[in-house]
Amino acid sequence: MAARYSRFRFATASAVCFAGGVLFASGMDWTKISWAQSTTGNRPAVVRGPSSPEGTSTFADIAERVTPGVVAVNTSRTARPRANMRGRVPQGMEDFLEQFGAPQPRQQRGEGSGFILSGDGYIVTNHHVVADADQVSITLSDGRIFKARVIGSDSTTDVAVLKIDARGLPTLNIGDDETTRIGEWVLAVGNPLGLDFTVTAGIISAKGRGSEINLPNAGSFTVSDFIQTDAAINPGNSGGPLINMRGEVIGLNSAIASQTGFYSGYGFAIPITLVKNVTDALIKDGRVRLPVMGVSVQAALPEDAGINGLSRVGGVKVAGFNPADAGPAKAAGIEVGDLIITVDGKPVDRVSSLQRAVRQRRVGDVIPVEVMRFGTKKTFKVKLVEAETNAALAVNTEDAASKANPASGKLGLSVEPLPADVATRLRTNGRGVRVADVAEDGPARDRLFAGSDIVLAVLYPTPRRDIRSVADLQDILGGLKDGDYVSLLVQSLDPRLGQRVVNLRVGG
Repeated sequence: MAARYSRFRFATASAVCFAGGVLFASGMDWTKISWAQSTTGNRPAVVRGPSSPEGTSTFADIAERVTPGVVAVNTSRTARPRANMRGRVPQGMEDFLEQFGAPQPRQQRGEGSGFILSGDGYIVTNHHVVADADQVSITLSDGRIFKARVIGSDSTTDVAVLKIDARGLPTLNIGDDETTRIGEWVLAVGNPLGLDFTVTAGIISAKGRGSEINLPNAGSFTVSDFIQTDAAINPGNSGGPLINMRGEVIGLNSAIASQTGFYSGYGFAIPITLVKNVTDALIKDGRVRLPVMGVSVQAALPEDAGINGLSRVGGVKVAGFNPADAGPAKAAGIEVGDLIITVDGKPVDRVSSLQRAVRQRRVGDVIPVEVMRFGTKKTFKVKLVEAETNAALAVNTEDAASKANPASGKLGLSVEPLPADVATRLRTNGRGVRVADVAEDGPARDRLFAGSDIVLAVLYPTPRRDIRSVADLQDILGGLKDGDYVSLLVQSLDPRLGQRVVNLRVGG
């Protein structure tokens, strides 16, 4: 009996100590108290992307389904030696050096990705993957290798179409990038760093990326309209598909933003709607006819919205025409300083959305263009024409940052007569005064630049008035009060800026 009593007292004491320890630990936040409810059968849960609707596939399902439609693109080109050494070495040494020391042609190899567009062998990749290649080969996911020929390539959109002699190939479904939303899950499939058929996951970080991306070798025709993703994209991913959670292609992986040349968290894909338009044209005609409105544009600023009575910043501002003082937009009645807000019924909020709307139509199409002109909404019918080498689809002439010396005036601006040699060179026809100084704390700071900007005309307050002297500009500004807007037509001596419209708020 005594032994049983002792065991009872020991068990009771142990229980009390245990309970006290739990309470003490809980009070010190050493133990997290939580529910522990098991699932039926203890089977692992199936994980879906948070944006995936019920019934869609997992990452693993999508990767398994789409990988057979992705290919590796391998290229080679012969790097030609530089010009011979004759005339650049001592006489009598040329033959010796060319025989023994002259550089020999060598093979340069490149790697990229692509995806199968049709079962009879059409493949999509990037223009920069196959540009200047002497030979192109395609490796399928099953290990088969085919020689490929380039059907067509478009540098303005960085899209190319290849063809291999094969039948019954697995293809990928084409989605709609316009209906995708920021935050949705995506997969990038390709061959980064020589690692064949690699799958990475991320989300859509942004859409409509344009002038923020400085593409190498970009020209006046280059279209900048990218889907941004944080799915890992590295060298070798170029030309591979960006896949949504329905297993559809919504983009063509093209570029990365990186200080090192490798993944740093930002990748960019060409929207599939644009890719499809280009591939259709390349397959049909072997080339792309670029439809243009013939305008140069700038991103809208708060002053542009204010001068047009808009409550929010939107649209793109017409800075000029291509060719100068001509083209379909000017012929339709659009003027420098107009704020384009819709094209073909689609809202325009940045340069990339204007480019997208135009590129989705064909040469010869007539499209409605809605603009705001100093508070008045106007609609014009613009007939798209084919771009010429000296025209631009929608040149972005956004202002560059600059520092200026202090100045005075309602706009923080001082001007001086235009030197005769500058007026002759620019053919201003007697118009223009040159910006002499810009105040660091004035409305014109970072909008007008001393020494290089020339004010040609005042577009608003209306009517338009050409500026032929310092007094002309002073008379107009003298009638303005704080809070008023003024719109200036400016010509820059910097060819990168050219002619543009600068809207300023007095006292702002």
